[in-house]
Amino acid sequence: MARLAGVSRATVSYVLNNAEAVRISEPTRRKVREAAEELGYVPHAAARSLRAGHTRIVLLPTSHVPVGPLYSSFLNELQWALRRLDYTVVQYGSVGLSGDQAARAWAELRPVAVISLGEITLTARNVTTLKRAGARAVITLGPESVPGAHALVMDQQEVGARAAAHLSERGYRRIGVIVPEEDGLELFSAPRLAGARSAAGEAEVQALPMSYTEDSATALAARWRQLGLDAVFAYNDEYAMLLMRALQDAGLRIPEDVAVIGADDLLLGRLLRPRLSTVRIRMPSGDLLASLVDRVVREPAEARELRDLMSARAVPREST
Repeated sequence: MARLAGVSRATVSYVLNNAEAVRISEPTRRKVREAAEELGYVPHAAARSLRAGHTRIVLLPTSHVPVGPLYSSFLNELQWALRRLDYTVVQYGSVGLSGDQAARAWAELRPVAVISLGEITLTARNVTTLKRAGARAVITLGPESVPGAHALVMDQQEVGARAAAHLSERGYRRIGVIVPEEDGLELFSAPRLAGARSAAGEAEVQALPMSYTEDSATALAARWRQLGLDAVFAYNDEYAMLLMRALQDAGLRIPEDVAVIGADDLLLGRLLRPRLSTVRIRMPSGDLLASLVDRVVREPAEARELRDLMSARAVPREST
Protein backbone atom coordinates (compact mmCIF):
# COMPACT_ATOMS: atom_id res chain seq x y z
CA MET A 1 0.00 0.00 0.00
CA ALA A 2 2.88 2.37 0.86
CA ARG A 3 4.48 1.68 -2.54
CA LEU A 4 1.19 2.27 -4.39
CA ALA A 5 0.58 5.55 -2.55
CA GLY A 6 4.21 6.67 -2.87
CA VAL A 7 4.64 7.26 0.87
CA SER A 8 6.34 5.58 3.82
CA ARG A 9 4.79 2.77 5.83
CA ALA A 10 4.69 5.06 8.84
CA THR A 11 2.62 7.58 6.88
CA VAL A 12 0.19 4.84 5.87
CA SER A 13 -0.18 3.85 9.52
CA TYR A 14 -0.72 7.43 10.63
CA VAL A 15 -3.42 8.01 8.03
CA LEU A 16 -5.30 4.77 8.53
CA ASN A 17 -5.26 5.16 12.30
CA ASN A 18 -6.21 8.84 12.23
CA ALA A 19 -3.16 9.79 14.26
CA GLU A 20 -3.67 13.27 15.66
CA ALA A 21 -0.08 13.93 16.78
CA VAL A 22 1.32 13.87 13.24
CA ARG A 23 0.50 16.58 10.69
CA ILE A 24 -0.19 15.06 7.27
CA SER A 25 -1.44 17.03 4.29
CA GLU A 26 -4.87 16.32 2.88
CA PRO A 27 -3.50 15.34 -0.59
CA THR A 28 -1.30 12.71 1.09
CA ARG A 29 -4.20 11.42 3.16
CA ARG A 30 -6.28 11.18 0.00
CA LYS A 31 -3.56 9.18 -1.82
CA VAL A 32 -3.32 6.70 1.06
CA ARG A 33 -7.11 6.25 1.24
CA GLU A 34 -7.32 5.75 -2.54
CA ALA A 35 -4.56 3.13 -2.38
CA ALA A 36 -6.35 1.36 0.48
CA GLU A 37 -9.57 1.32 -1.52
CA GLU A 38 -7.84 0.00 -4.65
CA LEU A 39 -6.23 -2.82 -2.66
CA GLY A 40 -9.46 -3.62 -0.82
CA TYR A 41 -7.91 -2.91 2.57
CA VAL A 42 -10.31 -3.10 5.51
CA PRO A 43 -9.02 -1.97 8.93
CA HIS A 44 -9.33 -4.29 11.90
CA ALA A 45 -11.72 -2.44 14.19
CA ALA A 46 -10.77 -4.36 17.35
CA ALA A 47 -7.05 -3.79 16.80
CA ARG A 48 -7.59 -0.10 16.08
CA SER A 49 -9.70 0.20 19.24
CA LEU A 50 -6.91 -1.35 21.31
CA ARG A 51 -4.38 1.12 19.93
CA ALA A 52 -6.66 4.12 20.42
CA GLY A 53 -8.04 3.02 23.78
CA HIS A 54 -11.63 3.33 22.53
CA THR A 55 -13.85 2.38 19.60
CA ARG A 56 -15.10 4.75 16.90
CA ILE A 57 -18.70 3.60 17.40
CA VAL A 58 -21.38 6.22 17.97
CA LEU A 59 -24.53 4.46 19.09
CA LEU A 60 -27.81 5.96 17.93
CA PRO A 61 -30.88 4.17 19.34
CA THR A 62 -33.38 3.85 16.51
CA SER A 63 -36.64 5.66 16.87
CA HIS A 64 -39.80 3.55 17.07
CA VAL A 65 -41.82 6.76 16.98
CA PRO A 66 -42.91 8.34 13.66
CA VAL A 67 -41.12 11.64 14.34
CA GLY A 68 -41.80 13.03 10.87
CA PRO A 69 -39.74 14.19 7.88
CA LEU A 70 -38.16 17.16 9.65
CA TYR A 71 -36.54 15.05 12.38
CA SER A 72 -35.72 12.22 9.96
CA SER A 73 -33.82 14.70 7.79
CA PHE A 74 -31.95 16.00 10.84
CA LEU A 75 -30.94 12.47 11.90
CA ASN A 76 -29.78 11.60 8.37
CA GLU A 77 -27.68 14.77 8.28
CA LEU A 78 -26.20 13.87 11.67
CA GLN A 79 -25.19 10.40 10.50
CA TRP A 80 -23.49 11.77 7.38
CA ALA A 81 -21.62 14.34 9.46
CA LEU A 82 -20.37 11.66 11.88
CA ARG A 83 -19.23 9.47 9.00
CA ARG A 84 -17.23 12.37 7.58
CA LEU A 85 -15.46 12.53 10.95
CA ASP A 86 -14.63 8.80 10.62
CA TYR A 87 -17.10 7.53 13.21
CA THR A 88 -19.13 4.37 12.70
CA VAL A 89 -22.80 5.02 13.45
CA VAL A 90 -24.61 1.99 14.84
CA GLN A 91 -28.38 2.15 15.08
CA TYR A 92 -29.74 0.07 17.94
CA GLY A 93 -33.31 -1.14 18.22
CA SER A 94 -34.36 -0.37 21.79
CA VAL A 95 -38.13 -0.91 21.67
CA GLY A 96 -39.50 -2.09 25.01
CA LEU A 97 -36.30 -1.49 27.01
CA SER A 98 -36.26 0.45 30.27
CA GLY A 99 -33.49 2.92 31.00
CA ASP A 100 -31.45 0.36 32.98
CA GLN A 101 -31.92 -2.34 30.35
CA ALA A 102 -31.05 0.00 27.50
CA ALA A 103 -27.91 1.33 29.20
CA ARG A 104 -26.59 -2.20 29.81
CA ALA A 105 -27.41 -3.31 26.26
CA TRP A 106 -25.76 -0.25 24.72
CA ALA A 107 -22.72 -0.59 26.98
CA GLU A 108 -22.03 -4.10 25.65
CA LEU A 109 -21.04 -2.58 22.29
CA ARG A 110 -18.48 -0.31 23.99
CA PRO A 111 -19.50 2.81 22.05
CA VAL A 112 -17.31 5.89 22.32
CA ALA A 113 -20.48 8.00 22.32
CA VAL A 114 -24.24 7.53 22.72
CA ILE A 115 -26.82 9.95 21.35
CA SER A 116 -30.19 9.37 22.99
CA LEU A 117 -33.26 10.90 21.35
CA GLY A 118 -35.18 10.96 24.61
CA GLU A 119 -37.64 8.13 23.95
CA ILE A 120 -36.02 6.10 26.73
CA THR A 121 -35.76 7.97 30.02
CA LEU A 122 -32.16 7.81 31.19
CA THR A 123 -30.93 8.47 34.72
CA ALA A 124 -27.59 9.57 36.15
CA ARG A 125 -26.91 5.92 36.98
CA ASN A 126 -27.48 4.92 33.33
CA VAL A 127 -25.02 7.58 32.19
CA THR A 128 -22.45 6.25 34.68
CA THR A 129 -22.95 2.71 33.34
CA LEU A 130 -22.21 3.88 29.81
CA LYS A 131 -19.16 5.90 30.81
CA ARG A 132 -17.71 2.98 32.79
CA ALA A 133 -18.00 0.92 29.58
CA GLY A 134 -15.90 3.48 27.70
CA ALA A 135 -18.41 6.05 26.43
CA ARG A 136 -16.66 9.40 26.44
CA ALA A 137 -19.80 11.26 25.45
CA VAL A 138 -23.44 10.66 26.38
CA ILE A 139 -25.64 13.22 24.66
CA THR A 140 -29.39 13.55 25.06
CA LEU A 141 -31.85 15.36 22.82
CA GLY A 142 -35.16 16.31 24.35
CA PRO A 143 -37.04 18.69 26.59
CA GLU A 144 -35.03 17.87 29.74
CA SER A 145 -31.41 17.25 30.69
CA VAL A 146 -29.99 14.16 32.42
CA PRO A 147 -27.33 14.50 35.16
CA GLY A 148 -23.91 13.55 33.80
CA ALA A 149 -24.91 13.81 30.14
CA HIS A 150 -24.42 16.60 27.66
CA ALA A 151 -27.91 17.83 26.84
CA LEU A 152 -29.26 19.50 23.74
CA VAL A 153 -32.49 20.84 25.16
CA MET A 154 -35.04 21.47 22.42
CA ASP A 155 -38.14 23.10 23.86
CA GLN A 156 -41.21 21.75 22.09
CA GLN A 157 -43.44 24.15 24.04
CA GLU A 158 -42.42 26.94 21.68
CA VAL A 159 -44.02 25.09 18.75
CA GLY A 160 -47.42 24.92 20.44
CA ALA A 161 -47.10 28.48 21.72
CA ARG A 162 -46.45 29.88 18.24
CA ALA A 163 -49.44 27.99 16.80
CA ALA A 164 -51.87 29.05 19.54
CA ALA A 165 -50.67 32.66 19.53
CA HIS A 166 -51.23 32.82 15.77
CA LEU A 167 -54.79 31.50 16.11
CA SER A 168 -55.57 33.74 19.08
CA GLU A 169 -54.28 36.84 17.28
CA ARG A 170 -56.64 36.05 14.40
CA GLY A 171 -59.62 36.06 16.72
CA TYR A 172 -60.22 32.34 17.25
CA ARG A 173 -61.46 31.64 20.76
CA ARG A 174 -62.08 27.88 20.97
CA ILE A 175 -58.95 26.02 19.90
CA GLY A 176 -58.51 22.27 19.66
CA VAL A 177 -55.03 20.74 19.95
CA ILE A 178 -54.50 17.30 18.43
CA VAL A 179 -52.73 14.92 20.81
CA PRO A 180 -51.52 11.85 18.85
CA GLU A 181 -52.54 8.54 20.33
CA GLU A 182 -49.42 6.75 19.03
CA ASP A 183 -47.08 5.51 21.78
CA GLY A 184 -43.98 7.63 22.32
CA LEU A 185 -45.18 10.85 20.73
CA GLU A 186 -46.06 12.32 24.12
CA LEU A 187 -42.40 13.37 24.26
CA PHE A 188 -43.35 15.99 21.66
CA SER A 189 -47.13 16.35 22.04
CA ALA A 190 -47.31 17.02 25.79
CA PRO A 191 -45.04 20.09 25.72
CA ARG A 192 -46.70 21.34 22.51
CA LEU A 193 -50.08 21.17 24.25
CA ALA A 194 -48.65 22.95 27.30
CA GLY A 195 -47.16 25.64 25.07
CA ALA A 196 -50.46 26.15 23.30
CA ARG A 197 -52.28 26.59 26.62
CA SER A 198 -49.70 29.09 27.86
CA ALA A 199 -49.96 31.29 24.74
CA ALA A 200 -53.68 31.09 23.95
CA GLY A 201 -54.57 34.25 25.87
CA GLU A 202 -58.34 34.43 26.36
CA ALA A 203 -58.95 31.49 24.04
CA GLU A 204 -60.10 28.14 25.40
CA VAL A 205 -57.83 25.18 24.56
CA GLN A 206 -59.12 21.60 24.38
CA ALA A 207 -56.97 18.49 23.90
CA LEU A 208 -58.23 16.18 21.15
CA PRO A 209 -56.86 12.61 21.00
CA MET A 210 -56.45 11.33 17.42
CA SER A 211 -54.40 8.59 15.82
CA TYR A 212 -52.76 8.90 12.43
CA THR A 213 -55.46 6.99 10.55
CA GLU A 214 -58.32 7.98 8.26
CA ASP A 215 -60.84 6.29 10.54
CA SER A 216 -59.70 8.30 13.58
CA ALA A 217 -59.69 11.60 11.65
CA THR A 218 -63.12 10.85 10.19
CA ALA A 219 -64.56 10.05 13.62
CA LEU A 220 -63.22 13.30 15.05
CA ALA A 221 -64.52 15.34 12.09
CA ALA A 222 -67.97 13.75 12.45
CA ARG A 223 -68.41 15.23 15.94
CA TRP A 224 -66.69 18.53 15.25
CA ARG A 225 -69.89 20.60 15.23
CA GLN A 226 -70.77 19.21 18.67
CA LEU A 227 -67.38 20.30 19.99
CA GLY A 228 -68.01 23.89 18.95
CA LEU A 229 -64.34 24.57 18.15
CA ASP A 230 -63.42 27.22 15.60
CA ALA A 231 -59.72 26.37 15.15
CA VAL A 232 -57.26 23.51 15.60
CA PHE A 233 -53.52 23.11 16.02
CA ALA A 234 -53.07 19.64 14.59
CA TYR A 235 -49.68 18.69 16.18
CA ASN A 236 -47.82 18.70 12.85
CA ASP A 237 -48.47 19.08 9.12
CA GLU A 238 -49.13 15.38 8.57
CA TYR A 239 -51.88 15.23 11.18
CA ALA A 240 -53.17 18.60 9.95
CA MET A 241 -53.50 17.40 6.35
CA LEU A 242 -55.23 14.20 7.43
CA LEU A 243 -57.70 16.07 9.65
CA MET A 244 -58.29 18.85 7.13
CA ARG A 245 -59.36 16.35 4.49
CA ALA A 246 -61.72 14.66 6.97
CA LEU A 247 -63.22 18.01 8.02
CA GLN A 248 -63.84 18.95 4.38
CA ASP A 249 -65.41 15.56 3.70
CA ALA A 250 -67.75 16.27 6.66
CA GLY A 251 -68.90 19.47 4.96
CA LEU A 252 -66.86 21.93 7.01
CA ARG A 253 -65.13 24.82 5.26
CA ILE A 254 -61.49 25.72 5.88
CA PRO A 255 -60.99 28.33 7.33
CA GLU A 256 -64.56 29.73 7.39
CA ASP A 257 -65.82 27.01 9.77
CA VAL A 258 -62.52 25.70 11.13
CA ALA A 259 -59.05 27.22 10.94
CA VAL A 260 -56.23 24.65 10.75
CA ILE A 261 -52.53 25.04 11.49
CA GLY A 262 -49.83 22.37 11.57
CA ALA A 263 -46.07 22.35 12.18
CA ASP A 264 -42.86 21.42 10.29
CA ASP A 265 -43.62 23.42 7.09
CA LEU A 266 -43.73 20.43 4.74
CA LEU A 267 -43.82 21.15 1.01
CA LEU A 268 -47.00 19.11 0.61
CA GLY A 269 -48.83 21.55 2.89
CA ARG A 270 -48.15 24.34 0.41
CA LEU A 271 -49.68 22.29 -2.39
CA LEU A 272 -53.03 21.82 -0.62
CA ARG A 273 -56.03 24.02 -1.25
CA PRO A 274 -56.40 25.95 0.91
CA ARG A 275 -52.67 26.17 1.59
CA LEU A 276 -51.83 24.97 5.09
CA SER A 277 -50.67 27.42 7.74
CA THR A 278 -47.82 25.97 9.77
CA VAL A 279 -45.13 26.51 12.36
CA ARG A 280 -41.70 26.53 10.76
CA ILE A 281 -39.09 24.89 12.99
CA ARG A 282 -35.37 25.52 12.76
CA MET A 283 -33.43 22.50 13.99
CA PRO A 284 -29.75 22.47 14.98
CA SER A 285 -27.55 21.23 12.15
CA GLY A 286 -26.22 17.68 12.06
CA ASP A 287 -22.74 19.16 11.68
CA LEU A 288 -23.13 21.03 14.97
CA LEU A 289 -24.05 17.90 16.92
CA ALA A 290 -21.38 15.80 15.17
CA SER A 291 -18.71 18.38 16.04
CA LEU A 292 -19.91 18.34 19.66
CA VAL A 293 -19.56 14.54 19.75
CA ASP A 294 -16.07 14.74 18.25
CA ARG A 295 -14.96 17.48 20.66
CA VAL A 296 -16.15 15.59 23.74
CA VAL A 297 -14.59 12.32 22.51
CA ARG A 298 -11.23 14.04 22.02
CA GLU A 299 -11.38 16.09 25.21
CA PRO A 300 -13.94 14.76 27.70
CA ALA A 301 -15.41 17.60 29.71
CA GLU A 302 -18.00 18.27 32.38
CA ALA A 303 -21.55 17.72 31.19
CA ARG A 304 -23.40 20.86 30.21
CA GLU A 305 -26.65 22.03 28.67
CA LEU A 306 -27.04 23.68 25.30
CA ARG A 307 -30.34 25.51 25.01
CA ASP A 308 -32.09 27.64 22.41
CA LEU A 309 -30.99 25.28 19.63
CA MET A 310 -34.47 25.11 18.16
CA SER A 311 -36.60 28.05 17.14
CA ALA A 312 -40.13 28.25 15.76
CA ARG A 313 -42.32 30.82 14.05
CA ALA A 314 -45.83 30.74 12.61
CA VAL A 315 -46.19 30.89 8.83
CA PRO A 316 -49.71 32.12 7.98
CA ARG A 317 -51.37 30.78 4.84
CA GLU A 318 -54.93 30.28 3.62
CA SER A 319 -56.06 27.64 6.15
CA THR A 320 -56.21 30.16 9.00
